[in-house]
Amino acid sequence: MNFNEISSIKDYGFTGFIPVGQLMKDVSMIPESKGVYMVLYIQDTPPVFLEKGTGGFFKGKDPNVQQMTLRENWVEGTKVVYIGKAGGASHSSTLKNRIKQYLRFGEGKNVGHWGGRFIWQLKESNSLLICWKVITDEEPRKVEKNLINDFKNEYNMRPFANLSD
Repeated sequence: MNFNEISSIKDYGFTGFIPVGQLMKDVSMIPESKGVYMVLYIQDTPPVFLEKGTGGFFKGKDPNVQQMTLRENWVEGTKVVYIGKAGGASHSSTLKNRIKQYLRFGEGKNVGHWGGRFIWQLKESNSLLICWKVITDEEPRKVEKNLINDFKNEYNMRPFANLSD
């Protein structure tokens, strides 16, 4: 898959491609299924990093990092800024409730979605797109890990907001 081409991401089976701001108002179109999801930065301009983002303080921990850390983690030449998963053999979450949790964290709520928190320090976070792929025959964690590894093979680093493999 070409991580810089929406058509390639669609060809891989991802659907949705809905702006974060719209999903914050209504998540009804997200499936109640296990799967993987991606957050895409589609701007043609470099990102603007905020000193203080909108992410929630989960368990009292500040989700914000220094702007230098954000710059060091930014990956040029890709639209994909985060890859996540929902559900699996040991997790009952669905794409709908996991993405909803992620969005609530981005609204400043005290929610357990620490991974991917860097996107909430992007000035353009409401215009990021979220897409998803329902997974029925594999473990979502395995698919997520494979996508992250494919990304690393192409860009020599993880997606911007993925803090681990």
